[in-house]
Amino acid sequence: MSKRLYIETYGCQMNVADTEVVFSILAAHGYERTDDISQADVILVNTCSVRDNAEQRIYGRLEQFNVHRRQRPGVLVGVLGCMAERLKESLLESGKVDIVAGPDAYRSLPLMLQNAGPGAPQINVLLSREETYGDIVPVRVDANGVSAFISIMRGCNNVCSYCVVPYTRGAERSRDWHSIVREACDCFARGYKEVTLLGQNVDSYTYEGCTFAGLLRMVAEACPEMRIRFSTSNPQDISDEVLQTMAAHANICHHIHLPVQSGSDRMLKKMRRRYTREWYLQRVEAIRRYMPDCAITTDVIAGFCSETEEDHALTLSLFEEVGFDAAFMFYYSERPSTLAARKYPDDVPQEVKTRRLEEIIAVQNRLSLESNRRDVGKVFRVLVEGPSKRNPAQLCGRAGNNKMCVWEDAAHAAGDFVDVEVTGCTQATLFCKLVG
Repeated sequence: MSKRLYIETYGCQMNVADTEVVFSILAAHGYERTDDISQADVILVNTCSVRDNAEQRIYGRLEQFNVHRRQRPGVLVGVLGCMAERLKESLLESGKVDIVAGPDAYRSLPLMLQNAGPGAPQINVLLSREETYGDIVPVRVDANGVSAFISIMRGCNNVCSYCVVPYTRGAERSRDWHSIVREACDCFARGYKEVTLLGQNVDSYTYEGCTFAGLLRMVAEACPEMRIRFSTSNPQDISDEVLQTMAAHANICHHIHLPVQSGSDRMLKKMRRRYTREWYLQRVEAIRRYMPDCAITTDVIAGFCSETEEDHALTLSLFEEVGFDAAFMFYYSERPSTLAARKYPDDVPQEVKTRRLEEIIAVQNRLSLESNRRDVGKVFRVLVEGPSKRNPAQLCGRAGNNKMCVWEDAAHAAGDFVDVEVTGCTQATLFCKLVG
């Protein structure tokens, strides 16, 4: 009999893609996927270590997993991904897990599960300079079969002072472009309407002379009827060639996620971000020169080590100057083993971090609403994702600029492309009507 496998996934889109790889590897060894944890023989959690609250949430889930472990002898519990890499020994010593596997160890999971059991926990957290899982055909987890993630590279070489990713995902390496194009075509053949090319820093992709711009062009031209997205870009690396490629291909979505982290040059230097405020603004200007309709979103950290009110004010003013369409905003959370944790005291009081974050959020909420109001009256082509969560009589989906649209519709379904006109908005949603 096949064994039933349950996986919970936390964190970034890369973790979702990794979970699909794990499902594929274990399916080849007789494991059957289940969404019912009470029926699972193996319970795995794919984890994130970017912020402390993400790890605390996973510790809470491990307590719940161990209820199943105690009630049903033989059930195995495992931790995968970044948290496994960072907390390896302490996870095993907790007695709550049977498997600890880092991001480059998923091929060893079948053997680890075979050997695991009471008193015999298994661990593999070796990082690789070659592993890309490029030959693995993922088992897609998108229930609607509309959008798929394709990992084009792994690891990161930037070593920003606050970031744990280089320590949990290892050195940067790019995947064979042939396998990426082949996977994109396979997604289209299976009915997917959109793929997102993933990497910690997609703009540094390079394989046998092929740059990210070249890869983007090949995928777009190989699948002209499928929408192409990508994430994440790095301000120091995004090139005019990438922007020209986006502008030249109608199926590449006009949305760029360009993390800024701070508007202060002093903070950027301390964060080991290899660009300045001026450079960032020049890249924004270039994006809008090639694609005036391109949405720009960002990440920002409030209250990094030694941040002053002047540094904070510079971040607020940069938000105003760029006019981001949306942002992911967090206060600084010290991560062990990073350069910042070793070198810089976490000296901004928590109440100051919270207040500064709230001020950034307030500015961005206003900017998001202003951006959405400018879209009223425009017509967008939207990929239907499914019924709206708030009203089953409505459908929802994203325009090419990544904005969520909602409209009344009884004639279409997930996977359809429809044209809608924006009639109203909130800061998070465009309210629309069908046209044509």
